[in-house]
Amino acid sequence: MSRILDGRSAEVIDVVAQAYRLHEEGRTSLPHSTFLRFPDAPANRIIGLPAFLGGDNPSAGMKWIASFPGNIESGVDRASAVMVLSSLRNGQPQAVVEASVISAKRTAASAALAAGLLLPEEGATTGVTLIGCGVINAEILHFLKTRLPSLTEATVYDQDPVRAAAFVRTAEQKAPGVTVTVAPERSKALAAHRLVSLATTSAEPYLPVDAFAPGATVLNVSLRDIRPETILAAQNVVDDADHVCRERTSPDLAQQLSGNRDFIDASIGALAGATSSFRRDPARTVIFSPFGLGVLDLAVAQLVHEEARRQELGVLVEDFLITPEAATEPAAAH
Repeated sequence: MSRILDGRSAEVIDVVAQAYRLHEEGRTSLPHSTFLRFPDAPANRIIGLPAFLGGDNPSAGMKWIASFPGNIESGVDRASAVMVLSSLRNGQPQAVVEASVISAKRTAASAALAAGLLLPEEGATTGVTLIGCGVINAEILHFLKTRLPSLTEATVYDQDPVRAAAFVRTAEQKAPGVTVTVAPERSKALAAHRLVSLATTSAEPYLPVDAFAPGATVLNVSLRDIRPETILAAQNVVDDADHVCRERTSPDLAQQLSGNRDFIDASIGALAGATSSFRRDPARTVIFSPFGLGVLDLAVAQLVHEEARRQELGVLVEDFLITPEAATEPAAAH
């Protein structure tokens, strides 16, 4: 997977932007994600994201992604995922793809795309604050450097100082040329830069209205860090209002508090397609809240599948489905 996607970050951002544009144009089918939860382990969940992506190269599939935050303490990745791509000709499975890398990179590409579209002076942005020192923010830093070449500084904070220190070493590989500093407190990290990425495992919001510097651009990737009052006081861009305003995300709580969705100013698809009249107020915080649409996973998985076939990578299964002849044979005795 990494062999295919490494060095293609700009292409992944373009693929994600095109998926957003197609979604905005109504050329996708995107049922609500299904959340599988566990009564005895409420922090854990597995999410199913079915999707259809139209356009010149249509595709269909589903991502099955697990999030087990407790894995981090035992040195295992929090998230794991698999994706199935299906033929639009006959519905048969075309590929089964490891999807945790795809999921991380499409998330990071989405965040970097939004940063480029929302920053008041994109070329003048030299620093970013990263809250949460996990895989997602490491990828976000990499993709931000791809989208914003002027980026030279990153200030990071994590509740676990050991993880924050390890992140510095990872960042040296992910974003060469970016100097990474670990902040001793979250408030100091948030005050360091006006571009902020939130990628934590928080289940409840904690960031108040005055958490961000005036005019900050916030990538609300983990969706549950920001108090609803903070959302209501900001300008807000989402990927899809129906998807993001559910499951007790910060926008969902803001919707419950206000009784409407008037606080949402634009969609990222409209911004990417230049069909939105949205203009950011440089004195106000702007918050991008992406639910994480399945069409993004689909678009990147399709890129991986096509390139894997071209390079003859992976394992080809010729007889995945039972043939009519095999179905009529008597079962062997055991």
